[in-house]
Amino acid sequence: MKQSLRFLLLLFAGSLHAQSAQPAMADAMRSDGKIYVVVAVMLIIFLLLACYLVIIDRKITKIEKEIKAQIK
Repeated sequence: MKQSLRFLLLLFAGSLHAQSAQPAMADAMRSDGKIYVVVAVMLIIFLLLACYLVIIDRKITKIEKEIKAQIK
């Protein structure tokens, strides 16, 4: 229990430190407008993964229904 709390405390402290330090690369990308390209690519990847998961879920649900129908 104590180790879990210690880990969470270190994680929280690390995230606060990471938020306070702004890398110069982020400022350069923001000023050049490239940050929007990065965000767009990340959004596309996320949407593709979400669609893939939905398709896989539908297939698994269909297979589960077929198995239940065969058992009965």
